[in-house]
Amino acid sequence: MSTLAADYEKTDMGTIQIAPEVIEVIAGLATIEIDGVAGMSGGFAGGIAELLGRKNLSKGVKVEVGQREAAVDVSIIVEYGNRIPEIASEIQRNVKRSIETMTGLNVIEVNVHIHDVHFKTIERVEEDETQLRVK
Repeated sequence: MSTLAADYEKTDMGTIQIAPEVIEVIAGLATIEIDGVAGMSGGFAGGIAELLGRKNLSKGVKVEVGQREAAVDVSIIVEYGNRIPEIASEIQRNVKRSIETMTGLNVIEVNVHIHDVHFKTIERVEEDETQLRVK
């Protein structure tokens, strides 16, 4: 899905335009608020940006924005042990509510793409080196 610039909304005071990047950030933040989401899956370009130290709040989010409507695609990584359909439904509700509340746009669809499952690492208790030395 490509990101399209929204048309200007005309008011008595002037025009209002919400940049598609703003919608992406709102959707990304609304997604990571959900328990069971380990992270966003942004592909190669998103990984490079993170390696360079830039935090990309719209990572893993694609939007199409019109004058009155928006469609959103989010790509996520799920924590192992969670029910994927429940997490996806919660994401859809939260993203829709957040965008509609903050921008006034009507969200016509929120597509959730599961790209990976994250396994929690088990912390190993490392033996103290001094116990291994002969005294």
